[in-house]
Amino acid sequence: LNANGKSVEVSAQELGITFQNTNAVQEALAVGRNGNLIKRYKDKKDLEHGSKVFELPLGLNETAARKVLTAKAEKLNNEAVDNGLIRENGQFQFIEGSSGVEVNVEKSLMTIEDYLKNNWDGTDASIDLVAEVVEPEGTKEELAKVKDLLGSYTTNYSTSSAGRCANISVAAGKINGTVLYPGEEFSVGQTIGPLTAAGGYELAGAYENGQTVQSYGGGVCQVSTTLYNAVLKAELEVTQRSNHSMIVTYVKPSMDAAIAGDYKDLVFENDTDAPIYVQGIYNSGGSITFNIYGHDTRKAGHSVKYESKTVKTTPVKTQTKKDSSKPVGYSEVESSGHVGYVAELWKITYENGKQVSKELIHTSTYAMSPTIVVKGTKKASTTTKKDDSDKDDKKSSEKTTKKSTSSKKSKKSE
Repeated sequence: LNANGKSVEVSAQELGITFQNTNAVQEALAVGRNGNLIKRYKDKKDLEHGSKVFELPLGLNETAARKVLTAKAEKLNNEAVDNGLIRENGQFQFIEGSSGVEVNVEKSLMTIEDYLKNNWDGTDASIDLVAEVVEPEGTKEELAKVKDLLGSYTTNYSTSSAGRCANISVAAGKINGTVLYPGEEFSVGQTIGPLTAAGGYELAGAYENGQTVQSYGGGVCQVSTTLYNAVLKAELEVTQRSNHSMIVTYVKPSMDAAIAGDYKDLVFENDTDAPIYVQGIYNSGGSITFNIYGHDTRKAGHSVKYESKTVKTTPVKTQTKKDSSKPVGYSEVESSGHVGYVAELWKITYENGKQVSKELIHTSTYAMSPTIVVKGTKKASTTTKKDDSDKDDKKSSEKTTKKSTSSKKSKKSE
């Protein structure tokens, strides 16, 4: 299969090529054998004067062919590079993209099917697929509209470990400079992933099953949370958001946005009439800021504020974990607990300083995690001195007998 000056190989089996009229074999075998005597005689005479042809056309399993062609097209395509922006020294600069070439899967399926029916002789073959030029998205005029600050938010991570600081800078760097066109969605999880060493991340603290564990990418949730609050300020459409399992400290309850595997993500849509530009700024001093730029069509005097309201708290409980390797009296806090919360996030809208609406955005529930205290249970060992004197041995034996009897009585009493 050829396109865009590139080639890939596929087998007939991969494309799901099959004979369409398998009954033709039975029909051919039946010639001169089925029917009454006169028909069988006529069939044999006809064969003496020429061949009788039964068509056995080839066809595609379209589902299988579409699947393999879509996968192979990725190797044949030359992706377009969209026109973009870069913000330097407080100004936007236009970055010109480039056109690409992409395989049209549906038209190419028709081309393959036509070749099989009319040209293929069953040997190795070469087919030119239908490929089309794809122009870069975004014109210079469209991108020139991006000039207004729609929303901004900053959080602090100055007390974080070195690994956590590194993860925040890596994730923010992958988001910085994103241009999102009208109607497009942005997924934080897909953009910053994979959260692995190969993805540029280090080990740092993360929540797992009610505990803090070391995990690659620990800390990236502060990146998604900071961006989430900037998106709220910009009043863009949030299509997916999840809170953490336990409370975080860098924002108020219900204002966080967790990233975890493929089941917790922050996804938002550019529902404005112009492109938006996402700027991520992080520094060694320990703060991260997201600015969202676009074309602000909101009325002058319009503003919004978001309030976190705690509706329920669950105090921290203490759980004791016994350790037989530690002596009696040993006590150490293995992990500190987290207060449980149920919190609401409210959006308050103002026009010219006057409140015009108050809307509940969502309710978040954070689990209480107990404080775990390790207590030692190992008792101190005792030793008995041995004397060679028969007399002392006898006294010792008598004392032991009495002690044993006393012990038995005490045990029975318990």
